[in-house]
Amino acid sequence: MIDKESLQKIAHLARLEMPETAEKELMDSLNSVLTWMEELNEINTDDVKPLTHMSLEINALREDKVIPNISREQGLKNAPKQDGEYFRVPKVME
Repeated sequence: MIDKESLQKIAHLARLEMPETAEKELMDSLNSVLTWMEELNEINTDDVKPLTHMSLEINALREDKVIPNISREQGLKNAPKQDGEYFRVPKVME
């Protein structure tokens, strides 16, 4: 069972700010999930084969084909800012 101290530790590890008014509701929610997990552990799964995928669908992948591409000069031709080799964009991080 989840107690107040465990809930606060989980919130700290997840870097969550949790108001005291929500503690009771969250403890009840987590306890119901843990109770449900205990019920699942009681199910006999001895004859159930492990799954690697949840469905039997197989992806229909296309064959890779080499296609003509544009040159660097053509790609940079309409760029608002470029330095001859790369696109120039505003700095995002400092």
